[in-house]
Amino acid sequence: MVGIVIVSHSRKLAEGVQALVQQMVQGAVSLALAAGIDDPENPFGTDVMQVYQAIESVYSEDGVLILMDLGSAVLSAEMALEFLPEERRHQVRLCEAPLVEGAIAAAVTAASGANIEQVIREARGALAAKASQLSGINPSESAGALVSAPISAQSQVIHLTVRNQMGLHARPAAKFVATASQFQSEIMLQNITSSSGSVNAKSINQVVTLVIRQGNEIAIAASGADAQAALAALQQLVEANFGESVADVRGGETPLPEQPQFPISNSQFSGIPASAGIAIGNIAIYQPTVLNVQQQADNPEAEWQQLQTAIEQTRHQIQTLRHQISATAGEAQAAIFDAHLLCLEDPFVIDRTRQLIFDRNFSAAAAWKSVIDETVAAYEALPDSYLQARAADVFDVGQRVMRSLTGTAPASINLPEPGILVATDLTPSETAQLDPGKVLGICTVAGGATSHSGILARSLGIPAVVGVGAELLRLQNGTLIALDGETGEVWVQPDDTQLRELQAKRNRQQAQQQALQAAAQQPAITHDGHQIKVMANILTIQEAKIAVNTGAEGVGLLRSEFLYFDRVSVPTEEEQREAYEAIASILSPHPLIIRTLDIGGDKPLPYLNLPPEANPFLGWRGIRYLLDSPDLLKTQLRAILRASHQHSIKVMFPMVASVREIRAAKEILAAAKTELRSLGMSFDEAMEVGIMVEVPAAVTMADKLAAEVDFFSIGTNDLSQYVMASDRTNPKVATLADPFEPAVLRMIQQTVTAAHHAGIWVGVCGELASSELATPILVGLGVDEFSMNSPAISTVKAAISKLRMDEAEAIASAVLQLDSAKEVREYIAGQLKT
Repeated sequence: MVGIVIVSHSRKLAEGVQALVQQMVQGAVSLALAAGIDDPENPFGTDVMQVYQAIESVYSEDGVLILMDLGSAVLSAEMALEFLPEERRHQVRLCEAPLVEGAIAAAVTAASGANIEQVIREARGALAAKASQLSGINPSESAGALVSAPISAQSQVIHLTVRNQMGLHARPAAKFVATASQFQSEIMLQNITSSSGSVNAKSINQVVTLVIRQGNEIAIAASGADAQAALAALQQLVEANFGESVADVRGGETPLPEQPQFPISNSQFSGIPASAGIAIGNIAIYQPTVLNVQQQADNPEAEWQQLQTAIEQTRHQIQTLRHQISATAGEAQAAIFDAHLLCLEDPFVIDRTRQLIFDRNFSAAAAWKSVIDETVAAYEALPDSYLQARAADVFDVGQRVMRSLTGTAPASINLPEPGILVATDLTPSETAQLDPGKVLGICTVAGGATSHSGILARSLGIPAVVGVGAELLRLQNGTLIALDGETGEVWVQPDDTQLRELQAKRNRQQAQQQALQAAAQQPAITHDGHQIKVMANILTIQEAKIAVNTGAEGVGLLRSEFLYFDRVSVPTEEEQREAYEAIASILSPHPLIIRTLDIGGDKPLPYLNLPPEANPFLGWRGIRYLLDSPDLLKTQLRAILRASHQHSIKVMFPMVASVREIRAAKEILAAAKTELRSLGMSFDEAMEVGIMVEVPAAVTMADKLAAEVDFFSIGTNDLSQYVMASDRTNPKVATLADPFEPAVLRMIQQTVTAAHHAGIWVGVCGELASSELATPILVGLGVDEFSMNSPAISTVKAAISKLRMDEAEAIASAVLQLDSAKEVREYIAGQLKT
């Protein structure tokens, strides 16, 4: 098979091309990089010997194709040939094809077993397909408009009906595009009901702008070698309702007025209710920074590389934010950012931006802004108000990339004192990072209750009214206003009567919340007196406060990655110690369980330079990375030990799969203890040590592992995907990674049995712990501790209090005999009704 070498001045650019190629051919082609130079101050350049070594690493008798960017890359490639033996030199070919498109075309062709001449021909013609697709489009025309194309007569076509209530809104569309993008075939999508033209099914923006609603008939056409497999995967996704219930509604909201009514009186406005609750306070007007953009540029290649770097930086930012939201608000809210990630890869957006850079000499920032503005305008022009709200998501992603391109720091919304935030609109990223302790309410000129910002406001418990009108921005900072997030009413400088009525309503709501909180503060005890600890999963100091207020009996999982995010270097021992002590003080006297750094998989940290992996979930992550970085681990363990002095702190290690791993980790822990003793530093000599049970190997070896530790904590999210052999970030198979599958439940049973036999306790800290439906199963299996996102604590405690142990054990025993997750859910639902 023909090998491929990528020669580039930029290591990041080359790695990006490599990642794209691997997605297309799934590692079926030998591909090597010769990119950048080993100079931290000036990493851009090429090295002859690096090119030579890359050629040797992928050499085969079928030949090697070298693709290059400009300048010294060509020279380095030519010189590298001189180092090859004469008999090999003629088998290595340099190709002038465009780097990104050429590499993809060459790899796909090489994977099919084609010879070197065919691979070169396909690489050189890589732009032909794109040129054909864009033919007839004037560069000055709107890139946000739909670009229709006829379905080829040679295509295979299936017709389906979309059943989930919201149709292809952002999250289902994201899953659809992600699935389509895994196949080589050309895939087109058409909304038959609205008689639309067909669009590229691998473009998130084009798919969403088809306005596919519940009950619409769609046609999916595929042409190519894997067309049948592509159609089968997409049919499975559609018929499974994209993993949603048919009865799902828009994030839980009820039907709302489409348009706000302006103003009712001189002091009262009406908008769209977005998040229930009463807020009274002085306003703080937020105006985002205006980014200045240089329109033209002289070096298109440099601008293109700058854009690739900005996109990659933005991808890491969104991945970090997604992880944070998943930890605090749950997976459903975090999934909002999946569409943001896909927008970064949208071929329509990327290709149009590249066209403006190379054909019209736009700067990267100007080209990106132009395409994003046009795409936003296309969303806003749609007739469906729900789809109009997706414009904010595209704008959010666009602004992140723009800030990276212009070197502008991200705007932070920090109110000096508690008040009501007033803005034209808020992006999902801005909303997700608000402090509920300072932001009493949100009032915006634009937006809708179906916006992702509205969903996030509800998850944060911040009252919000949106779509109030531009008059709002004419108010002065510090003006007293009140809002009712349930009715959509806003009062400017309310009089005493209005204030009394609103305060009375707020007091009633707060009394109800306090009653729920009071109940949640009680221990979780079954109807027949069996007590189970209910803990919180947290990521930050602020979440520790929320956990205590919502009735957590401690923290069963502190994701210590929060200290490593949004930085350019590893946090120091002192920084870590201070953070752990601050959280432990908030929780005192309740315990704090700290999971050591868990990176890799879906949690990259750019400054640690983790190499790209074909399957990171089975790769260098968790305990594997820590044991290969003993100094990093020891620094964290020293910080944890020092914080354990006068605090109830426990430590656990992630993704342990073998006895040798936990023993190695304990040796580093022992070394950290020895160092602290020699320095006269105090710590808890008897600090408990546990492991995350996340892989089947740990379950199989649970009896041996139990002899090494003080407790187990079962991470059902990862355990589900490993037991079911299904990547939970891959929409094509993610639905298989269901913790209600009997296979997963049996793994939990085995773990609990082995732990209790060894005399240690077991917790569950995955999403399953927060499910009221799973409560009787876990109680019946003998789980000692539940740990979950704070909002679920009161619900789970209430569910535990209604159970009897014998009933729970009978339920657990019954579901272990069922055949599927669907049957388990149906059985539990039936039992809870009786």
